[in-house]
Amino acid sequence: MPAWEESYLGQLRESVGPARVLMTVGARAVLRDPDGRVLLIRRSDNGRWALPAGTMELRQTLSQCAIREVFEETGLTVHSVTPFALYSGEELTTSAWGQPYQHVTLACRADSWSGELLRETDETVDAAFYPVGALPETAGPNTRRTLADLARFEAGDPFVLA
Repeated sequence: MPAWEESYLGQLRESVGPARVLMTVGARAVLRDPDGRVLLIRRSDNGRWALPAGTMELRQTLSQCAIREVFEETGLTVHSVTPFALYSGEELTTSAWGQPYQHVTLACRADSWSGELLRETDETVDAAFYPVGALPETAGPNTRRTLADLARFEAGDPFVLA
């Protein structure tokens, strides 16, 4: 995994400076254990609990992005995903370093995965499975909305385009 400064987004940020709003494209993934609990990671940059997620790299598909981010943040290998929502146009999100971004994010359900969960990585300080009704207090609104949208999708509602 390249350092952030060497990534496409890191290089783009360097070229435009810290104040300009950058649009990013990325993916987040919902993994559930056999008991239906949801995997969350505790981010190393801001300490919040969130779904595994990140920004797409050049020459990568969105499904590959979701799979890569899960592996980088948890050590788990996702074998297949089903997209269920595309989020865009939400409020600007500011990184932990105060740089403005507007995200376009594909949400995917991990249909199959394997491996041993790493609770700490370069990008995370913890990882654990939680019941959907008992998420950590610092799990943000994006996580809660994504899980609600997945539940509606699985109940037969159409793909979410927001």
